[in-house]
Amino acid sequence: MTAAADTIRSELLSIIGKNPEGHKDETVRTAFASKLGEYSNAEGADPNDVIFAIGKTVFGVDLPDAKKAKTNGSSKPAAEELPIVDFDYMKEFMKEVFLSYGVTPERAEICSDVLIEADKRGIDSHGLGRLKPIYCDRMDNGILWPEKPIDIITESETTALVDGNLGLGLYIGPHCMQMAIDKAKKYGVGFVACRNSTHYGIAGYYATMATDQGCIGFTGTNARPSIAPTFGVEPMMGTNPLVFGLPSTDDFPFVIDCATSVNQRGKIEKYAREGVDTPAGAVIDDQGIERTDTEGILRDMVLGKCALTPVGGAGDKMGGYKGFGWAATVELLCTALQSGPWGEDICGVDRATGKPKPMPLGHFFLAIDIEKICPLDTFKKNTGEFLKALRESKKAPTGPGRIWTAGEPENDARISRTSQGGMKVVAPLQKNMIDLRNNRPGLKEKYPKLPFE
Repeated sequence: MTAAADTIRSELLSIIGKNPEGHKDETVRTAFASKLGEYSNAEGADPNDVIFAIGKTVFGVDLPDAKKAKTNGSSKPAAEELPIVDFDYMKEFMKEVFLSYGVTPERAEICSDVLIEADKRGIDSHGLGRLKPIYCDRMDNGILWPEKPIDIITESETTALVDGNLGLGLYIGPHCMQMAIDKAKKYGVGFVACRNSTHYGIAGYYATMATDQGCIGFTGTNARPSIAPTFGVEPMMGTNPLVFGLPSTDDFPFVIDCATSVNQRGKIEKYAREGVDTPAGAVIDDQGIERTDTEGILRDMVLGKCALTPVGGAGDKMGGYKGFGWAATVELLCTALQSGPWGEDICGVDRATGKPKPMPLGHFFLAIDIEKICPLDTFKKNTGEFLKALRESKKAPTGPGRIWTAGEPENDARISRTSQGGMKVVAPLQKNMIDLRNNRPGLKEKYPKLPFE
């Protein structure tokens, strides 16, 4: 994000913060609409920014965008009208973007592979959609670095602590997981803790690295604070995924990759687009009230007045303390071994100045070599038989008529997207690609015309 766009965004947040009931005041709504229009036209403004969702759902400002795909009487283009881009083309484009920042070819290849794997699995929030706002914009803002060494701080036959030096988590993560796998192949078990990393993409990528090499994989990462403790209201923990991977006789491994919160902000933005309430128990505000007013939640999340609840929801009636415990476990495994920061220290914003600041994240990676315990084929057979029994168990008469096991929805997405020739690219991501092509050195010559132009 450019300095100009960042300044305008700060002014928008100031309007929201100073006018809690501003959406009811015509003068405030007009001022917000004008400023949002400025932000929309500013160089480097992120079209996926939550501020646009707040503008639409809270202040009633839906900005026209001449670059949007054609619509059939709705605000969203029909899915069949979206351009489909080949996976290989998209991966190469993302690789070239990383190269333009000075990432080495080997690391750029790895970074683009992590991102395209998310899109292949149907996890659109962590693929191309992350390229510009999470990685490029943060490199532009100087809060993560494209090329840094990975230092080994301590190491034994089965363990290691490494320092990523605030480089790209997209190459730090694969390096650490491979270290854990290599140790497991030699000694049976390998565990690597990492400090001073950054966002490492889909956690399931690392569990799958292990399953592809005949291991059980286990990984997790912390993130900027979003989850409040059970019976608390302050965001203290990240959405902290806890991820396992096990090889199977199925065409896909059993990989459970999910956050330890009920919802993430992206889901709440989806509720806003659909005009529905947020389910009770998913969000709590600083007064201890379980909020369901989606529009107000979006506004107050930006102001830090709302927090997500852990899996199980607010309080203990539905077992919220369980999700709280799991989120805390991930946070501890990402900070205690590493002596790493947490909470406000990884919020990404300097509260005094409002400027972006580095977010030094921690990760952990565990690999267990199955062959050191039992034949791999035996393990796969046992796993596959159990998962098959789960899928074939009695279905709910009111349900979809099918039971999915972990990793299966992602495999379905891979098959579907491969058969259609690649991934559909929505208008905001088309804009991101155009911006990157036009502004990164060397890309205009390599991509004079993108597939959707």
